[in-house]
Amino acid sequence: MPRVHDLCARIQNGFRARLQTIAIPETKMNLAISQVLYREGFLSSVSRGNHVGPDTTYTPTTPDNVATRRLWLNLKYKENQPVLSKLSIVSKPSKKVTFTVNEMKNMANGRRAKFIKPLQPGEIAIMNTNCGVLELQEAIQKNVGGEILCRAS
Repeated sequence: MPRVHDLCARIQNGFRARLQTIAIPETKMNLAISQVLYREGFLSSVSRGNHVGPDTTYTPTTPDNVATRRLWLNLKYKENQPVLSKLSIVSKPSKKVTFTVNEMKNMANGRRAKFIKPLQPGEIAIMNTNCGVLELQEAIQKNVGGEILCRAS
């Protein structure tokens, strides 16, 4: 399993330190989760780059430069307060949590699903499905179940 917990910790630490921009390793999973957070309004931008900074022109990732590639996330603040207050892991390598569509609907409608608490207003859940990494509501609309990776509020 990709290191989703590392991504969550880096983003949360960046918000706590009031950083404008953070760099995370460029992986397909990190990119997909970052794009979901961007679409949901928790990040102001996501760009590719290297260990020095974001790229000004497109640079493809190759086996020669894969170790230096980074994703640069611009963190979003509103009235000097972080937009994202909590980003927590749900599924762990030792205990994967998968949901059917009905369990996801229960969670979205304010009911407990398995041992997971329901979503609160303003909170999202990020799922890994066969259609890619999606937000919980998108997965319900596409009628696909999957592994719940993390929650953001």
